[in-house]
Amino acid sequence: MVDKIRHIQQPVIEAIKEFDQADMDDLCEAAEEAILDGNGFGWLTPPRRIVQENFWKGVLMVPVRELYCARFEGRIVGSGQLLKPFSNNEAGAHIGQVATFFIAPYARGHGLAIGLLAVIENSAKEQGIKILEVDVRETQTAAIALLEGNGYEKWATKSNYAWNGERYVDGFYYKKELAELKRDESLSGN
Repeated sequence: MVDKIRHIQQPVIEAIKEFDQADMDDLCEAAEEAILDGNGFGWLTPPRRIVQENFWKGVLMVPVRELYCARFEGRIVGSGQLLKPFSNNEAGAHIGQVATFFIAPYARGHGLAIGLLAVIENSAKEQGIKILEVDVRETQTAAIALLEGNGYEKWATKSNYAWNGERYVDGFYYKKELAELKRDESLSGN
């Protein structure tokens, strides 16, 4: 009897520096599905493909943005960005942000979101970022559970944060300290 070789492609989280057309197609498809599912990082309906492609190409052009993508079965199925502070922001050089974080609905339930978040956090730590911030709509319950389950603390709520196509929804602001911060207690009034 001859054994058949079965290739299993494991989920992968990777930094993206350039796109080939297949990856761009995968990312746009995944983003479209996420937008239709209500996780559109600002979009309520999927934009024309050329608009979306230009958006993703633009992300790669901005030096303070790092794009990470989740692959499942060899295809890009989600993304997240680490937004690093601009060099002229010395006072806030310790704070980074997570943006355009999503996993397409058809690829959820495989641990990709937690892996993607961990990779972004590790990159931030390696670059000396001490705090990561992220904001989400109140309706994004899976994202909220992910953040709260991974040590993010809600520090603010913004009323009327976003229009979801039917009504205005609040936004929640989260942060996670990646490193201990030294504070000058003499300035805090304690």
